[in-house]
Amino acid sequence: MTPSASGSTRRRLRRPRLGLPRKVFSQVLLMQLGIAAGVAVLATGLFLAPLGKEMDDQAMRRALAIAEATAAAPRIAEDLQHTRPTADGPVQQEAERIRKATGAEYIVVMDRRGVRWSHANPQQVGGVVSTDPSDALAGRDVMEIDSGTLGRSARGKVPLRDESGRIVGAVSVGIEYDSVRARLLNAIPGLFAYAGGALAVGALAAYLIARRVQKQTRDLAFSDISALLAEREAMLHGIREGVVALDRAGRIRLLNDEAQRLLGLDGEAVGKPLDEALGEGRTTDVLAGRVTGTDLVTVRGRRVLVANRMPTHDGGAVATLRDRTELEQLGRELDSTRGLIDALRAKDHEHANHLHTLLGLLELEMYEDAVEFVGEAAGAQRVTAEQITEKIHDPLLAALLVGKATVAAERGVTLRLGEGTQLPDRLVGPQDLVTIAGNLVDNALDAATGSLRAEVGVEVRTTGSEVVLRVRDSGPGVPPEQRELIFTEGWSTKESPAHRGRGIGLALVRRLAERQGGSAAVGEAADGGAEFTVVLPEALRPGAHGGHGTDGHRDGTHRTHTSHDPADHSQAIGDAR
Repeated sequence: MTPSASGSTRRRLRRPRLGLPRKVFSQVLLMQLGIAAGVAVLATGLFLAPLGKEMDDQAMRRALAIAEATAAAPRIAEDLQHTRPTADGPVQQEAERIRKATGAEYIVVMDRRGVRWSHANPQQVGGVVSTDPSDALAGRDVMEIDSGTLGRSARGKVPLRDESGRIVGAVSVGIEYDSVRARLLNAIPGLFAYAGGALAVGALAAYLIARRVQKQTRDLAFSDISALLAEREAMLHGIREGVVALDRAGRIRLLNDEAQRLLGLDGEAVGKPLDEALGEGRTTDVLAGRVTGTDLVTVRGRRVLVANRMPTHDGGAVATLRDRTELEQLGRELDSTRGLIDALRAKDHEHANHLHTLLGLLELEMYEDAVEFVGEAAGAQRVTAEQITEKIHDPLLAALLVGKATVAAERGVTLRLGEGTQLPDRLVGPQDLVTIAGNLVDNALDAATGSLRAEVGVEVRTTGSEVVLRVRDSGPGVPPEQRELIFTEGWSTKESPAHRGRGIGLALVRRLAERQGGSAAVGEAADGGAEFTVVLPEALRPGAHGGHGTDGHRDGTHRTHTSHDPADHSQAIGDAR
């Protein structure tokens, strides 16, 4: 087969597809028009059926009423008994008078033998009736639709009685059935007019509804909507960002898998109010829109989250959540690394000065002074690590304080350990204590830097399984009205660095403390700065005793009084050089 023949075959196979249109608007419009037309036709048919039956019943009752009126005429029964059935007899004349007055098709008066004494056709007088008169002659009223010599008619038959009440004959009256059918046919155009009007109103309503559906579905096809829903489900449950959708009443209407993981919720939270599902806190306020802004930082459990909220046209909102816990930790590690780098740079400068001094002593042949100088320099480096590890036996916390002491020295701040500090190496969660201490010491260093007697004090005391950590500084302190506010996520008086936000450290400190059943609070230090106290009731494993605890640490009333003399190497582990 040639290419042209193949192409022509494909063109012939491309026939227009028959069936419903693809657009939602067109399908909804056609279906509603079909429903409206079907309802109109059904209603018309249901109305016509009882209407025809009712007209038949009315015609038969009219015939019966005429028959009863004829039978009640006083002379007919008497004439029936004393005259003969003739075309000009008194019975025929009276029956014709009544027929013409009532508009009946015929009035037949018969005797007990069924012989006609009257008829609309005088030639039929004297003959026997064509239908069975036995019911009427037996004294029963009869209503029926039947055919006779004049065709099909609505009939009424009654017995004819004399003055004594004896049945002497019967009266049969017929109403032309064509007139009944004509009345029915005459009513049909009016019914169709009403049905057409109802159909036009239904078509207009169907069009308006279809147009509204078209706007709401953006003129999509049902297959497109199905595909969009499938893609939406796959996207929502596949992305690594939490998505929370709320309705206008603040109830959760969508919660993807990542949002359930980040917020610690399950599928049962869908449909519940946000405050009921999450409880009170900054996370709830951010998602509910009571806190506005972009990239809002909040803490949920041990997770640091960044939230953004976008209102929807129906009064609800969609909020997205990103997990910044690891990024926050990396940011803090970066800050620590930068601090250590700065400290190492200072140490390198100080080491170069020591080498120059040592070189000068050797060139001056002052060997004893050179030996003494080297010993003092080496001892000053060892004393910091030795003093910390002597009191802090947990390696993670000891390493943290050694590093912070170096950073403090570079920043011109004295870092002191409290006299009663003692911590055994039996911490249940050393990482939590390291996070708490690191945040508090960093904040203390920031506050103390630049003060008159720049100093930061750290004290760790234990009693039984309880650990109490106190960190004080010589900074300006915290005003009483802000002592609870500073533990709120996102609240900070410092400018945020480029790689992470502020207002997270103290919120994490309180969360970690409360997660272990403890507390975190801030007060005023003895020298006027701030003093943070963190109580961890079950921080030590059983059998761990710190032999330097005090009874006053549980309520935070104990104060650590240390020497302020920079020459006191037993306390000052990070004096500024």
